[in-house]
Amino acid sequence: MGRPNRFKTMETLKSRIGRLFKEQQQNVFSKAELKQLLANCVYKIGLPGKVTLPEFTSFLTAQKIIKEVTITMPLGKEVIRYESDRATAIETAQSLKSNSYLSHYTALFLHGLTDNLPKVIYTNTELKKAINRNSEKLLQANIDRAFAFSMRQSNQIAWHGDIEIYLLNSKNVDQVGVKDFAFNNTILRVTDIERTLIDITVRPSYAGGIDEVLNAYKAAKGQISVNRMLSILTKLDYTYPYHQAIGFYLEKAGYEKDVLSLVEITPIEYDFYLTYNMRNKGYSGRWRLFYPSGM
Repeated sequence: MGRPNRFKTMETLKSRIGRLFKEQQQNVFSKAELKQLLANCVYKIGLPGKVTLPEFTSFLTAQKIIKEVTITMPLGKEVIRYESDRATAIETAQSLKSNSYLSHYTALFLHGLTDNLPKVIYTNTELKKAINRNSEKLLQANIDRAFAFSMRQSNQIAWHGDIEIYLLNSKNVDQVGVKDFAFNNTILRVTDIERTLIDITVRPSYAGGIDEVLNAYKAAKGQISVNRMLSILTKLDYTYPYHQAIGFYLEKAGYEKDVLSLVEITPIEYDFYLTYNMRNKGYSGRWRLFYPSGM
């Protein structure tokens, strides 16, 4: 008799349970988070303490308060999430790894710097801090060799239905240039505009290619601080001279001369490349940068 009584009580409290869900500043839940919500329902609205998590979950899905979705992780592992009716795949993607944040093309979309609706979601998780042993002098031959081939693509990809989710990893930089971002009645962690422009300069394939990167620089005019951008770039501590690529994009996007001169304060000591595996190349003497001819 116990089980029917518990379900009858949940049915009676349906509107209050639904209201409690709507009060949450999130639309995607793990099993652990549902367990906490069950405890809140017991404490706040008088749900019987004997209601089990499977019973609670079954009731919520039957009442269409949430739906269960299965995310296929790399190597075939499956992860369960529970989405409210207003949830988006972007929110589900960020829920897959603790301390992850949204980056690259996804951040471009959230900041309104692209008119496209990306079909791939990019998240980034920083690795544990490691000792920096990068003290060797950069050699031109090593730059030439690295950019002669195609860009390495991550194989850490999850699937949410037919949506690809790249689970990128990067070195630990204390989430420099990452901020809270209000979206769809919840708070996401997203790279800010300056950090996003740096990230897509470094990995243009994760933003739809160099033409899309240039369009983002154009769209960001009036919204960014190049001084802040260069400060973030310094903290990211890249081996390669990405300031040359940033300067090139800024010039192509029509930024003012005094803005370009800020980038030129950093010495330009090497020939560099806008992207990988270019066949027909043009060359910018100002930035000592090879770029696809016709750009």
